[in-house]
Amino acid sequence: MIFNKDTAEKTAELLLQINAIKLNSKNPFSWASGWKAPIYCDNRLTLSFPAIRNYIREEFSKNIEKQFGKPDVIAGVATGAIGIGMLVAEYMGLPFVYVRPEPKKHGRKNQVEGFLHKGQNVVVVEDLISTGNSSLLAVDALREAGANVKGMVAIFTYGFAIAEENFKKSNLDLYTLSSYQNLLNLAVNKKYITENEQAILKEWNADPASWGVEV
Repeated sequence: MIFNKDTAEKTAELLLQINAIKLNSKNPFSWASGWKAPIYCDNRLTLSFPAIRNYIREEFSKNIEKQFGKPDVIAGVATGAIGIGMLVAEYMGLPFVYVRPEPKKHGRKNQVEGFLHKGQNVVVVEDLISTGNSSLLAVDALREAGANVKGMVAIFTYGFAIAEENFKKSNLDLYTLSSYQNLLNLAVNKKYITENEQAILKEWNADPASWGVEV
């Protein structure tokens, strides 16, 4: 769920302005998963724009405390959310850790990097939610390390049904600054895309795995 409509619209517009989100239904992007998609999202670009990263940092910080109470630790998911997670932790005056996709092969073989006490309340910061699988693996690692994970926040979600199912199974609340539906509405209103392109983007979102696949 989004934090609120005004934040969702402003965040979507900022992401479009800096091309962190690119929409192209005529020449689809290829995702690492093999899916063809009329959208590509790279929220790490926000770190290069001080006013935008500060807006995201402050919206996250305000809403984390509102929804979950002030946690003991902020955790970022590597690598995309390390930067923004650190900014949020700094703004809230909290410790920061980050979670690797898998444990290191050497040294202490950590998956959670940083100092974390068992039983501490943690809110996880993510940059983007697609299926939610990689994000929830980070949550599993934190729970295995003894953390009490209060919830997750992300800049943007594609709003896939599979992600909703995955978060429900994991018994974890997810809040995002913006979402795919908010993005489409704003993109049409601001004439980034036409209504015909909006229809194509909705069609893709309903069944991304088979969209654009030739039969």
